[in-house]
Amino acid sequence: MEPIILAYIGVGLMLALSGIGSVYGVTISGNASVGALKKDPDKFGNYMVLSALSGTQGLYGFLGYFLLSGYLTPDISMYQAAAIFGVTIALGLACLFSAFRQGQICANGIAGIASGHDLFGKTMILAVFAELYAIIALAALFLVGQTL
Repeated sequence: MEPIILAYIGVGLMLALSGIGSVYGVTISGNASVGALKKDPDKFGNYMVLSALSGTQGLYGFLGYFLLSGYLTPDISMYQAAAIFGVTIALGLACLFSAFRQGQICANGIAGIASGHDLFGKTMILAVFAELYAIIALAALFLVGQTL
C-alpha cells in the first residue's frame, strides 16, 4: 500500500467521525428544542445557541484536514502517513464522543430552561467541558503536524 493511501484513510475517517458526532449532537439538542418551544417559545434564541453548539466538532475535523493538507503529497513517507493516520483517528473519535455527549448536556439544559429555570449560562459552561476534549485532540493534531 502506498503511504498516501493510509494518510487519506485517516483523513476520511476523521471527517466522517467528527461529522457524525456533530449530526448526533445537534439532533439530540435540536429535538429537545422542538419540545421546549411548545412550553416556552420566547426562549428560542437560547435553544438555538445550545442546539448549534455540537456542530463545532464537525468544524474541528474540517480544520484538521487543512492543518495536515500540506503533507498529503504523493512522496509522503510511511512514517508521516502513519502519524497522520493515528492523529486523525484520535481527533475523529474525540469529536464523535464529545459532540454526542455535548448534545445530551445541551438537551438537559434546554429542558430546564423550558421549565422556567435560568440555566443558559450554566449549561454553556458544562457543555464546554465536553468540547474541551475535542479541542485538546485538535491541538494534538496541530502539534503532531509540526513534527512531520
